[in-house]
Amino acid sequence: MNKAVKNVVIVGGGTAGWISAAVIKRLIGDGVDVNLIESEDIGTVGVGEATIPPIITLNNVLGLDEKEFLRETNATMKLAIKFENWRVKGESYFHTFGAPGKSYAFCHFHHYFKRAQELGLKGSIWDYDLNYLACEAGKFAHIKSPDPIIEMPYAYHFDASLYARFLRRKCEEMGVVRTEGIITSVQQHSDDGFIQSVTLKNGQVINGDLFIDCSGFKGLLTQQTLNTGYEDWSHWLPCDRAVAMPSERFEKTLPYTRSIAHSAGWQWRIPLQHRNGNGLVYSSNYYSDDQALELLSSNLDTKPLADPNFIKFRTGRRRKQWNKNVIAVGLSSGFLEPLESTSIHLIQSAVVRLIHLFPHDGIKQKQVDEYNKQSQLEFEQIRDFIILHYHVNERNDSHFWKDVREMEVPESLTHKIELFKASGNLFREQNDLFLESSWLQVLMGQGVNQQDYHPLAKSLSEQKIMELMQNIKRIKDEPIGKISSHDDFLKQYCGS
Repeated sequence: MNKAVKNVVIVGGGTAGWISAAVIKRLIGDGVDVNLIESEDIGTVGVGEATIPPIITLNNVLGLDEKEFLRETNATMKLAIKFENWRVKGESYFHTFGAPGKSYAFCHFHHYFKRAQELGLKGSIWDYDLNYLACEAGKFAHIKSPDPIIEMPYAYHFDASLYARFLRRKCEEMGVVRTEGIITSVQQHSDDGFIQSVTLKNGQVINGDLFIDCSGFKGLLTQQTLNTGYEDWSHWLPCDRAVAMPSERFEKTLPYTRSIAHSAGWQWRIPLQHRNGNGLVYSSNYYSDDQALELLSSNLDTKPLADPNFIKFRTGRRRKQWNKNVIAVGLSSGFLEPLESTSIHLIQSAVVRLIHLFPHDGIKQKQVDEYNKQSQLEFEQIRDFIILHYHVNERNDSHFWKDVREMEVPESLTHKIELFKASGNLFREQNDLFLESSWLQVLMGQGVNQQDYHPLAKSLSEQKIMELMQNIKRIKDEPIGKISSHDDFLKQYCGS
């Protein structure tokens, strides 16, 4: 199809639809018309409430004021995820957005730390992570410093339905047209099968040059119309259900997400300004829905505010994120459980990737192929990182944990684990969402230890390496005494 793209039609609203509309309209502007079709009668999954730091870049690109955003979405600040009971019951660790210690060009901090441990250093590597120290103190601040050693990267927890509503208002101000209605049929060009138009229940026909499928799990265009196919990863990630239930706000707003492992899945606790987000991700091979609900209900910090919402899913990805003139964004493109808060980021990266490869003068197969190659790699890299949490557990209290520990995993993940064990080496794959510090924290938190360290760590004398640890610890500790609690920050910053 070599027709210039002038009309972009987005099928479905929610977070995926309105992020797509906002980014395209903001960055391409009058170059395209954007029409979003959604129906008040069709609900959204809407439980994605935790994010990772790239959301800040997205909001900045969209011109969103942070204080307004926090108020409109009842957001709180997020510095980390706390993983509880994942290696063994009763133990926890943090995956923070920061990095322990200090960055060195040829030898990562954890090699110096390993040598210092051998020389008698006590404590954990997280003692040298500013995000961790702030989490433990329940504090938050915007720390601006020319020295990256005291950066404190952050993201947000927010109400996804309120975020979609907030973006809708911004989109309509930019000229995005919203059409209320339910699609009853899809028309394709007879020669190449490209989507030509969609017809609504009221008979209205909406034509488009490029279609963004944000219709959720059903994939109205990408699957039901184009039969794109699905790559199933449930043999690696066997959880296939979730039950979500909001509850009253907890008295103290933690600046991190909690991920609590149970005997066949895990529970999330996400603090918002007006309530808590709660849910349980589980495998139907090990829990019935009634058992899952009972487990979640008995592990809420506060009184429930609504009936439970059960969600069925199949972990994996659409075989092509871009097929003909349809691009699948959000749940229509695939699903990776929200263990590392990547759901909203995958929406963001899909739309940003489209902007980079936008087919302004017609769709060319080379663009499509490159888009799909990048999308596949991104999904696979996140998949491996999520599998890691399950696979290197040491729990012996249930068949679930034994099964995921003994399963065969992708060779790409096996290589990464074995390399770290042997030498402490970690290398970030090209465009991997997760930095070396993320892999390090999960590997160490799950009990995977390096057997050796880099020779550069031996270049310092015993006295010098202990002084190095002492100085870094002092620098990391120093800001904590000066910043306010997370709740005080929210009150002062956005008047909540």
